[in-house]
Amino acid sequence: MDRQAFLKKWTPSPLTLILLGLIAWLWFRPPADVSDENRPVSPWQVTLSDQRVLRSDSLKGKVVLVNFWATWCPYCRKEKPVIDAFWQDYRSKGFEVVSISVDDTPEKIIAWMQDKNYTFMAAPTNASVAAAFGNVGSVPTSFILDTDGRIRHRIAGQVHYPRLEKLVTPLLGTPTHP
Repeated sequence: MDRQAFLKKWTPSPLTLILLGLIAWLWFRPPADVSDENRPVSPWQVTLSDQRVLRSDSLKGKVVLVNFWATWCPYCRKEKPVIDAFWQDYRSKGFEVVSISVDDTPEKIIAWMQDKNYTFMAAPTNASVAAAFGNVGSVPTSFILDTDGRIRHRIAGQVHYPRLEKLVTPLLGTPTHP
């Protein structure tokens, strides 16, 4: 095989290069940006999948992860098992999750949560949530609320178990896992 034929055979197409670039970007994306905050949040409420109305004041006394997501978001899909595992491990210690979809219908949220066997609270966003947390422009974005309902941390990007341990357990007053 001559050199020109060899190069032609092994030169990737522009589409292949674009796909490889996209895979590299998704795989090696920058880490989530975590900001430390200590600010109040205005009262908010959501209608959960079982039609119960959840009011923010009913969560006082618990450390809460308010997670904004969408079913189409690959990072959201990747972090949900982590959120579920952390919730399973820490809910008895006063940790709660409220997962708020930015654009899915209640029916789609219910179906998706049931398909994945997630049982933490999930709801679509609404005006009171937007007023309390701001218009979340990208997903996933999460807020960690302390037991008084104040925003203590904002996580712009995917959450990981060790990051949740680092941010949540001091608010719970419990030691991290060994």
